[in-house]
Amino acid sequence: MSAPTHKPHEVVERALELSRADGCVVIADEESTANLRWAGNALTTNGVTRGRTLTVVATVDGREGTASGVVSRSAVTVDELESLVRAAEAAARGAGPAEDAQPLIAGVPQAPEFTEPPAETSSAVFADFAPALGEAFARARAGGRELYGFANHEVVSTYLGTSTGLRLRHDQPTGTLELNAKSPDRTRSAWAGRSTRDFKDVDPGALDAELAVRLGWAKRRVDLPAGRYETLLPPTAVADLLIYQMWSASGRDAVEGRTVFSRPGGGTRLGERLTELPLTLRSDPHAPGLESAPFVVAHSSGGDQSVFDNGLPVSATDWIADGALENLVTSRFAAALTGLPLAPSLGNLILDGGDDRSLEEMVAGTERGLLLTCLWYIREVDPATLLLTGLTRDGVYLVEDGEVTGEVNNFRFNESPVGLLGRATEAGRTEKTLPREWSDWFTRAAMPALRVPDFNMSSVSRGV
Repeated sequence: MSAPTHKPHEVVERALELSRADGCVVIADEESTANLRWAGNALTTNGVTRGRTLTVVATVDGREGTASGVVSRSAVTVDELESLVRAAEAAARGAGPAEDAQPLIAGVPQAPEFTEPPAETSSAVFADFAPALGEAFARARAGGRELYGFANHEVVSTYLGTSTGLRLRHDQPTGTLELNAKSPDRTRSAWAGRSTRDFKDVDPGALDAELAVRLGWAKRRVDLPAGRYETLLPPTAVADLLIYQMWSASGRDAVEGRTVFSRPGGGTRLGERLTELPLTLRSDPHAPGLESAPFVVAHSSGGDQSVFDNGLPVSATDWIADGALENLVTSRFAAALTGLPLAPSLGNLILDGGDDRSLEEMVAGTERGLLLTCLWYIREVDPATLLLTGLTRDGVYLVEDGEVTGEVNNFRFNESPVGLLGRATEAGRTEKTLPREWSDWFTRAAMPALRVPDFNMSSVSRGV
């Protein structure tokens, strides 16, 4: 095949043919993106991109065990495939035995869509959204607001093939919308974000109306000191905290005593009740509107992810069930090492609280407290307790007698998401949300608002 081909399944097949390793995994990711950006109630840029990334995992059996080598490259043509495959094989031969070595997943009948062209996005995804955004600009301009933000749509078609006969394909659309409204003097700012698969379920006009209300709240300014406050965390803030908790839920690390999920004296906290609320934290690759890959796609090994697990089927998993810790993240290797159930990580996260109250209804039921907009710059302070620190942003509001009465200053917080779940007294309606801090890495989340009676605002922040 001297001539380059643009068919990803053929690239996968050719790379597997070229392999001289004892085992081989090839992952072709075909990516297309479309985006819009705007500032001051006017579009500024738009664009469409296309790209391909090819990852080759070579495994080599030796006397002391199986070694693996992983090499990824972008824009690889068929003529460049052999050098990529040889580089992965050289990396495997130069590495020591892989701790996570397992037999590659056995082949299944080829997915019928494996040979089909990749799914693609284009500017057409904004056909209805863009005119609605223009109408939102006009209303904002008439109302004395300036809108800033961006909309991004990405589609990744992943083709996965192995020397054991596996041929799998998954198309993953991901859309994000972030909208900031500012007063003309830039002293007031409010933010809203949405995740979407196709931009058919987002309404920029409704978001602008929501932000107009928040800018109105901010006309009255109240300065408050650091301290513990009854606080309403909206779904986006809950998502940012629980995504980090999910990333910290390694089964192996817990068994080895390194995380908040380790039991003092040895073992894990599996089975322990983490909250008195009937909360269930789960992932499901088939959750409507939040669909994700139904099999493992691992471009590297690390933590509880293993390249040897590529193609392993995944299914709905409860991480917390009715308030009790049910599962921790494990690869096949980690599960065998620790004796924990096999529970690979998945591409979405859902918290069900069992209540149907809206955030507005929760505000109406608040005597005095704070309503947050979102969190950002979240960093880990102590892995043993999963203590996190971060900042509030784009609106912290004072609630008095069931009504928002003004905007207060921003704070730095110090909290553990595990501790927050344990102290939360109310969870509202679960709804699809966009985590603001982690939206570049994780977008498929559905969360309720949470009421925490004593959220720790550790210091006043003078930032935005």
